[in-house]
Amino acid sequence: MILLPAIDIQNGRCVRLFQGDFATSHEVAADPLAVAAAFKEAGAAWVHMVDLDGALAGGRANSEVFLSVAAESGLMVELGGGIRDMESIDYYLSHGIQRVILGTAAMRKPELVAEAASLYGDRIAVGLDAKDGRVMVEGWLEEGGTDYLSAAASMEALGAGALIFTDISRDGTLSGPNLSQLAALKERTSCRIIASGGIKGIEDIRALKRLDIYGAICGKAIYSGDMDLTEAFKALSDVNQASQNTGQAGRGGYV
Repeated sequence: MILLPAIDIQNGRCVRLFQGDFATSHEVAADPLAVAAAFKEAGAAWVHMVDLDGALAGGRANSEVFLSVAAESGLMVELGGGIRDMESIDYYLSHGIQRVILGTAAMRKPELVAEAASLYGDRIAVGLDAKDGRVMVEGWLEEGGTDYLSAAASMEALGAGALIFTDISRDGTLSGPNLSQLAALKERTSCRIIASGGIKGIEDIRALKRLDIYGAICGKAIYSGDMDLTEAFKALSDVNQASQNTGQAGRGGYV
């Protein structure tokens, strides 16, 4: 399993929201590249980034920030927020972004997922942002017209390489991930699943690992100090190694 520390960008600065409410936006750092460098030093290979201005209005509002992090941090960048056409997808994936996330666009224009996935394969992820099990769009302000399980099945059929599931009610709350909905999602699809929302510490990481979740996004826990990122990566490495050894033992290997 991989761990993706998160950087949300609004007006060029790192901010955090509570349950996706833009009215709760508060700055947590001034320099996104410095934050990314600290994540790299702690052991990160990936960073999850969101263009909050893009999520509200569409378009590449903070693109210079993301391209700078991709070029200079040494991290692989997963990016979402406002990516709603092939022009933006092509632009980001040809300028150093490793994976893009389609959210509103995936729900409004599913043919875009099919086209992008046919060209870029698993570099295309779909964000399933759900409130009470219903997918939300337009910066989490409008209902997308479907439940998250039906949406997951549709996105898998269109070729999405990964599904990023966020329980909006837990985002920024440190109340733990929604394990029951994640388990249901795991049952419904064979896509890689990345969990987001509510993750507080390594016990949550271990719980997600037991579900065989591909990845976990951590935001507020890092900025609040509830999670020491260096310790989290060490613990995750231990969990991954233990899982690998167990698998080897099951195949006649050793622990």
